[in-house]
Amino acid sequence: MPYEEALATMETRVADIRAGRAGELIWLLEHPPLYTAGTSSKPQDLLQPLRLPVHAAGRGGQYTYHGPGQRVVYTMLDLRRRRQDVRRFVADLEDWIIRTLARFTVRGERRDGRVGVWVAREGGREDKIAAIGVRIRHWVSFHGISINVEPDLTHYAGIVPCGIAEHGVTSLVDLGLPVTMTDLDMALAETFDEVFSLGARHSGGASSFASTET
Repeated sequence: MPYEEALATMETRVADIRAGRAGELIWLLEHPPLYTAGTSSKPQDLLQPLRLPVHAAGRGGQYTYHGPGQRVVYTMLDLRRRRQDVRRFVADLEDWIIRTLARFTVRGERRDGRVGVWVAREGGREDKIAAIGVRIRHWVSFHGISINVEPDLTHYAGIVPCGIAEHGVTSLVDLGLPVTMTDLDMALAETFDEVFSLGARHSGGASSFASTET
């Protein structure tokens, strides 16, 4: 899915959710190789500006990479029906990732001061396996998370991922796990309600999942 096309689709969907014309949506897709710049990105963190296309994302956070083999999950949720708490929402996204990774015996962990989900490696090394970058408009969320299944990790050399230079990045396959995109999508769907279920507090039905394959 071309990045600009995805942004336009999200903008329309968020407006429709806000106006009550559409329901919530979890959108699963992949992008061609590219870098995105969040609202806090620093020019010096774009190390190789000619390596890949660079897109202004409009989300929070700094530079990140998207490409084939990485599951991008756009979360268009109506926080008016849930909790109007941005920090809690980001923590819930982290929890969703951690629960999903646990289905593959991967222990994803939080780190103070570092948004996203991390994996401890041998020798005290820590690698990032999932990134989070969200935007909230009138309490409707968009953008979301990305989880590395089997992307080309060498492309991360063109940026300082999320402004963090002292740690690396990894993927499920890099960890030695032959996980497919379909495997991950099933785990994401199974764990979603564990974190985001409206439960007895609200009504209106569950969020829908949509997948766009390249």
